[in-house]
Amino acid sequence: LTKKIRDAGAFLGRVELEGLPAIPYNDPNKRNLVAEVSTKTTKVYGAGQSPKIIAYDCGMKFNIIRYFVNDHKVQLTVVPFDYDLEKNEDNIDWDGLFLSNGPGDPTLMNKTVKSIQYAMGLEPAKPIFGICLGNQLLSLAAGAKTYKMKYGNRGMNQPCIDLRTSRCYITPQNHGFAVDTDSLPDTFKPFFLNANDLTNEGVIHTHKPFFSVQFHPEASGGPMDTAFLFEKFIGNVKGEVERLTLLNPMQYDRNIYKKVLLIGSGGLSIGQAGEFDYSGSQCIKALKEEGIETVLINPNIATVQTSPSATGADRVYFLPIRAAQVLEVIKKERPDGIIVSMGGQTALNVGIELFNNGDLERENVKVLGTQIPVIEATEDREIFAEKLKEIDETIALSYPAVNLEEAKEAANKIGYPVLIRAAFALGGLGSGFAANDQELVDLAKKAFVTSDQILIDQDLRGWKELEYEVVRDCRDNCITVCNMENFDPLGIHTGDSIVVAPSQTLSNAEYFMLRRTAIKVVRHLGIVGECNIQYALNPNSMQYCIIEVNARLSRSSALASKATGYPLAYVATKLSLGKDLVSIRNSVTKTTTACFEPSLDYCVLKMPRWDLKKFNRVGKELGSSMLSVGEVMAIGRNFEEVMQKACRMINQALPGIEGESSNLIDEHIPLETQMTKATDTRLFAVQTAFERGYTVQKVHDLTKIDKWFLSKLKNISNMKAATSKIKGLPALTAQPSTIKALKVNGFSDRQIANYVGSDEISVRNARLALNIRPCVKQIDTLAAEFPAQTNYLYVTYSGSENDVDIAPEIDDRDLKAKGAVVLGCGAYCIGSSVEFDWCAVSAVRQLRKDGYKAIVVNYNPETVSTDYDESDRLYFEELSLERVLDIYQLEGAGGVIVSVGGQIPNNLSTPLSNNGVNIMGTQAKDIDRAEDREVFSDMLDKLDIDQPKWSVLKTMSEATTFANKVGFPVLVRPSFVLSGAAMRVCTDESQLTNFLAQAADVAGDKPVVVTKFILNAKEIEFDGVAQVRHHEGEVQRIQYSTLQFSWASSLLKLPHNSNPSTPIFTR
Repeated sequence: LTKKIRDAGAFLGRVELEGLPAIPYNDPNKRNLVAEVSTKTTKVYGAGQSPKIIAYDCGMKFNIIRYFVNDHKVQLTVVPFDYDLEKNEDNIDWDGLFLSNGPGDPTLMNKTVKSIQYAMGLEPAKPIFGICLGNQLLSLAAGAKTYKMKYGNRGMNQPCIDLRTSRCYITPQNHGFAVDTDSLPDTFKPFFLNANDLTNEGVIHTHKPFFSVQFHPEASGGPMDTAFLFEKFIGNVKGEVERLTLLNPMQYDRNIYKKVLLIGSGGLSIGQAGEFDYSGSQCIKALKEEGIETVLINPNIATVQTSPSATGADRVYFLPIRAAQVLEVIKKERPDGIIVSMGGQTALNVGIELFNNGDLERENVKVLGTQIPVIEATEDREIFAEKLKEIDETIALSYPAVNLEEAKEAANKIGYPVLIRAAFALGGLGSGFAANDQELVDLAKKAFVTSDQILIDQDLRGWKELEYEVVRDCRDNCITVCNMENFDPLGIHTGDSIVVAPSQTLSNAEYFMLRRTAIKVVRHLGIVGECNIQYALNPNSMQYCIIEVNARLSRSSALASKATGYPLAYVATKLSLGKDLVSIRNSVTKTTTACFEPSLDYCVLKMPRWDLKKFNRVGKELGSSMLSVGEVMAIGRNFEEVMQKACRMINQALPGIEGESSNLIDEHIPLETQMTKATDTRLFAVQTAFERGYTVQKVHDLTKIDKWFLSKLKNISNMKAATSKIKGLPALTAQPSTIKALKVNGFSDRQIANYVGSDEISVRNARLALNIRPCVKQIDTLAAEFPAQTNYLYVTYSGSENDVDIAPEIDDRDLKAKGAVVLGCGAYCIGSSVEFDWCAVSAVRQLRKDGYKAIVVNYNPETVSTDYDESDRLYFEELSLERVLDIYQLEGAGGVIVSVGGQIPNNLSTPLSNNGVNIMGTQAKDIDRAEDREVFSDMLDKLDIDQPKWSVLKTMSEATTFANKVGFPVLVRPSFVLSGAAMRVCTDESQLTNFLAQAADVAGDKPVVVTKFILNAKEIEFDGVAQVRHHEGEVQRIQYSTLQFSWASSLLKLPHNSNPSTPIFTR
């Protein structure tokens, strides 16, 4: 509907109810709407207060009355819209005139205009202030003209520029008429300008106290960034001398940088992963666009940002991220600027050290963006608390300590339990909760290993945890790009919590209270660029505490960028160079300004990925120290849909969110204990509870998870129960509305098949026969208000049409035009990390270079491959058989590339091929021959290639007999797994029995092979590229090329300590 209005303009509409006669169209343009909504009598509010204001009620909002009377203590006399001010029959004593908002055409209000003209002619002049319709009325009274807009400006995020200062404000609006600026008399000037469509947003008299704006500074719904205009009006009325408004010359004193040094994040670690490859790549792109020579320091060879490319850094130094090494590069390269905010905590700490040592000043290198003293203020808890006190904001009770005695004193002052954290630490490293002195001492000793200072914080577990991503430029323009809410209550590191954007359980008042605070804090600190502010909010009141401010790009920044389509790192880099938000374009629409707050007509959910099972003696309980190694992001139109999607993304064995059938519940631990303690599987314990009949209230009491979230999980459980009662697929297909409802709520074909006793493909075929198909929707940043120029897409059943053209008619032989679907790596985990993102990005760039349409499917918000600029179309979607088939068919693609995304795409090759998908490159049957341990080992035997003795696991006794025959140790190896999942060396029968059971669980229906383990053997790895050319069914020629030779765990040019003939023999 928005798109139709956008294209055709405003038109008449009506709602029709099935079974009832249609009502006639009603044209509001033919009615005097103001006459219908205006007061019929004169009313006085705040009698006896001063000054005295007359307000013309043209449809005035109640909050205007509250704002005048309660906040500014004026006597407000509200009169009908047609009150004759010149006659003033009620003998109203007044000091100023206010013109309210209202509906309809301003040219119908001649009597109001006449009274305004009378007021304008008084001497001495009495102040006049108008908003919304009042802006048009004041302009008409001045002799200007108005016109009806195509569809008007409506919403709570319209960017407006104050033409006195060039500051841009986010404003709420709802109007369909505008002032023709060209028709203004010489005595009036434009006051505000819409930064998107450049329409008039206000007028001001050149020397008299008359002004008006088109937006609502006081809007109860928010934002209230321009509420100062009411203060300006009241000041005028009181005769106060107005402060001189001058442009700040510092805003235009912009440094010109020729060479900039970017510090990367180095090797990936928990709390600092691939998101900084994405941020750094965006930063380099922005610098190159400005013609700046770019030097990068990053030793991580697996990243996209360290790869040579047209948009990459001019020089890359593969050096440790340490102050001494960075200083060496500075002395060699002589950059005039350095960026330390794009490489996580590692880069930040190095930047702080170089600054405090005086190295940057000596080498004449400027820190771009937020300055080091500001960063230190956010990192040092004591300084941060003092900064917040200056603006009457508070953090949770917190005290620093540099020894155990200080720590105990602080803890007893706050009261147990308390949170212990290491200062300047990453991912909550060295943190935890202590309930007494002994626990405090144990935790403090660990924390002092990582930092010289620790922080003792008030325990706020159970409060809501929220985040806002804030952007500020050098002109003090400030916006909140995204707000996010943690599914889990406070007490779990945000990196280990499910996160939803936008927030789902906040009231409007809570949302804007926290937004207002975020902007106040960021402005007070003086941050330039992007930052993240985290809150704790009492679920039973409006009480909140600021947890921390991250004055750098973070994991949350990457998530917010992908959730909104707003490229935070790119924009932050431009701002660090001195550019302002207004002049930067929205990279999605290409026409609107970057000084805006995105509108989300969808829901986003981030779910962490843990690999705790791969580590012995690592507990499952989650707390203040981050344990997850990756994350996924799901996009949909409701919470149920994104929760189901995210579960499938995080674990390919899951068909959706399940309880009992997820096989993730520990039967040896009471269910309520599994819900009370936050672990990596608590979500599935909660779902099990609902399947067993628990109420939302009962689960809330156990988990403290908000009841709104729990009610959605309960809804999924109820739908599962109802569907499971349907006997067979034919009975289900007789209920198309049930299938549609299940799909709208995120149930997969595989999930539905499990409930009704069928199989995935049969359900898919039945669904397609009923024409129940998903729609392709865009992430366009402005909810379709402006056309989007970027193909950033997701798939949902909650839609009536596709946002982009799909399945164009293209000759099957034109493979380039049909394009290739490139499957990405999915969530990072142990064994599958940023290196597979590098593979995918490299493949996509080569495809586009060779003229192929490149379509990417991935759901990892930390990756460069999910940057919508990298491909022709990006589907932020599941890597499942169902979804890839959907996209393949919707796009009419020429083939799918599964070889550059790691194990997840590889495992899809056979089912995709079986369903008619063209697998590009190595064929599914050949991939299967390599992945299937039994088939591969058998092939080696047939080719007479030496290998350790092996046997496929059929029964436990056979495996034991084989192991005893060849002698322990033996190696247990499941098929189709990554990074040695469930792979173990067993040294006796007891170990073998235990590990075989685990391997069988992981492998599912795939073979598990047991081989003789050769002690003290060298491991040699050989990488190559081969092309097999077929002609009339016969292999004509094989081209091959040696690319890489590695030995053991370190990558070397050639293996050392090996027989000289080894490379030749292996080749």
